[in-house]
Amino acid sequence: MAVRPELLMRLRIEQPIIQAGMAGGVTTPELVAEVTKAGGLGTIGAGYMTAETLRSAVQLVKKQTSGPFAVNVFVPENPEVVAEDVQAANEKLSLIHKELKLEPQAMPEKLPSFFEEQLEIIIEEEIAVCSFTFGIPSAAQIERLKAHGVFLIGTATTVEEAVQNEQAGMDAVVAQGSEAGGHRGTFVESFGKAMIGTMALVPQVVDGVDIPVIAAGGIMDGRGILAAHALGAGAVQMGTAFLTSRESGAPQAHQDAVLMSKETDTAVTSIFSGKPARGIANKMMIWMEALEHNWPPYPIQNMLTQPIRKEAAKQNEPAFMSLWSGQGTRLSVQEPAGAMIKRLMEEAEETWESL
Repeated sequence: MAVRPELLMRLRIEQPIIQAGMAGGVTTPELVAEVTKAGGLGTIGAGYMTAETLRSAVQLVKKQTSGPFAVNVFVPENPEVVAEDVQAANEKLSLIHKELKLEPQAMPEKLPSFFEEQLEIIIEEEIAVCSFTFGIPSAAQIERLKAHGVFLIGTATTVEEAVQNEQAGMDAVVAQGSEAGGHRGTFVESFGKAMIGTMALVPQVVDGVDIPVIAAGGIMDGRGILAAHALGAGAVQMGTAFLTSRESGAPQAHQDAVLMSKETDTAVTSIFSGKPARGIANKMMIWMEALEHNWPPYPIQNMLTQPIRKEAAKQNEPAFMSLWSGQGTRLSVQEPAGAMIKRLMEEAEETWESL
């Protein structure tokens, strides 16, 4: 398989595989380092990290590899905290609070934001690549990062979002198909309109922008990598595949749920965070979706359910965890990240040779 060299040369990686920046503890320093050492691009999922936590994670990765790696951050959203909405949501969540013996989560008057501090850490620690989800940072923030030589990757779920990323100055863009696990990166269209499959989205984004395109969503094996290449992508971004790797920080119950699930077991829901995200359906999702409640927006709902998800992980109880997963779950494998990348590229080569 003839790999397109431009993007790989700019990222300084050997293999066209980027490990997705899954926030919430999945992307351990060990996982990030192993992916990078295997020739891919490891990514720290820093979405919920404080500046201090991010610096610590970066330094732990640097102790294990001298290769390039990325940091993924969330472009902040600052909705108003409405006390009545928080109270109503906690009342709906009370059944789960009782199950786990938890108190309702109180909300601060002002939502915390670590975004500016995270960008400073990225600059200070001389991070090679920064990727963004949930929108586009300001022109001043982009200019500052570029002035320090940071390669910038945006996320798009439609062609229009990809065009806006290019116009803003992103160096590459992830085309996130609807098969992808976890949160949708939609920020222009309605979430419903932006549920476009990877196979349809990637070639249209490739035709719509001049910057390199990275395919994401349901890519789990060498066949998927080759297909993305044929559609014009310069690399693939894989999340669910690495969620079950040996170095993953996902709770074992989460990994087991992915390994035992099938393609029909996932659904897109807003009940965990207030923002649509794909995960394996469980008791919490079924109970809360049945209420048809208008949940507070992200990140308010995310903060309200955080204690629930944290306690469920502590108890290794998948019924009340956010079991983020893409649709390619039957292809999940439990193996070291480095061995996974070697296998994926061998599969891609074998598929190419068989054509």
